[in-house]
Amino acid sequence: MFRRLQSILYCAAIAAFAALCWYGKNSGEAVMTAAKVKMSMEKPVIVLDAGHGGMDGGCVSVNEVPEKGINLSIVESLRDGLKILGYDVVCTRESDISIYDEGTEGLSNQKKSDMKNRLEIFSRYSDGISISIHQNQFTDGKYSGAQMFYSEKNSEGEKLAGVMQKQFVSLLQPDNTRETKPVGDELYLLNNTENPAVMIECGFLSNPEEAAKLESADYQKQIAFTVLTGVVEYRTE
Repeated sequence: MFRRLQSILYCAAIAAFAALCWYGKNSGEAVMTAAKVKMSMEKPVIVLDAGHGGMDGGCVSVNEVPEKGINLSIVESLRDGLKILGYDVVCTRESDISIYDEGTEGLSNQKKSDMKNRLEIFSRYSDGISISIHQNQFTDGKYSGAQMFYSEKNSEGEKLAGVMQKQFVSLLQPDNTRETKPVGDELYLLNNTENPAVMIECGFLSNPEEAAKLESADYQKQIAFTVLTGVVEYRTE
């Protein structure tokens, strides 16, 4: 059970860094400490991908809320937190748009162009870490819980997915028993990215209880904080 934490700012004259934590549990168990945050100025670029956007709303919750806005809200909070930690952050989109090439006509062609351009951003940074935020859906509303997907060709992506899954269980979803899942060419971005990359399905919009949480601004910030701690854990393992 999460509760609000005060923002914490760490500064030093040499090798400065800052940490902003939105939520923790059990009197701050989740708060990152100076020892956990690397002081190096050479941090990897973090590429954040808010899934869908524009004409592509993604899946729709039981309350008829489209996925695209939930994804963007999480990415915006995650972006801000990572920047405070000193990371360079690049977002594939920061508004309700699709990033297909100008002049592209037809929904199918626009979707292909959009994905190609997201991949180009993923691949632009040789030292980058890519995180794609999505929401899940299934015909049966009983299923819930976040799950991480990674390319079967990418061992660092597998490691990143494992860390993220662990963080979701320990900080946000203690009853989550899902396992990380390797994917092939069915997920274009992951399959064609050489850098460490993970697709995070944060929960099921088809589950009424979980959908209500995922539509909540507070819970979206909890997710963002959980992913942020996953980035720190991945870099310190």
